[in-house]
Amino acid sequence: MILKDIISISGESGLFKFLAQGKNSIIVEHIGTGRRSSAFSSARVSSLEDISVFTDDEDMPLGKVFDSIHEKENGGRAIDPKSSPEALKEYFAGIVPDYAKEKVYVSDIRKIMQWYNILLDNDMLKKEEEEQA
Repeated sequence: MILKDIISISGESGLFKFLAQGKNSIIVEHIGTGRRSSAFSSARVSSLEDISVFTDDEDMPLGKVFDSIHEKENGGRAIDPKSSPEALKEYFAGIVPDYAKEKVYVSDIRKIMQWYNILLDNDMLKKEEEEQA
């Protein structure tokens, strides 16, 4: 999946789209509401493109995890992030069978499912092949 310019801001709910660079901040737009705001340099900002999931071998980029969910669900929504911890772990093991169970917490799985569903609902999941075509 193409995750360039999609960011998460620590302490803020949901995902944001990067719009512009300011002097001491970045201008972002909330994906769900469309509300624009500034994220200052003191905020912990993470690009989804830079996030990966710990596995037993080498880390798997979040884009590939989203690809696996998209394939498993035939383009539909992922499991509800509010599902039981056991259901989330079982679902995630079906997507990333060799994920590092001692390093990937249920809260991480919840966040990944929530982010996937947000991007799907806003038609922002683009496969890399589609982007290059």
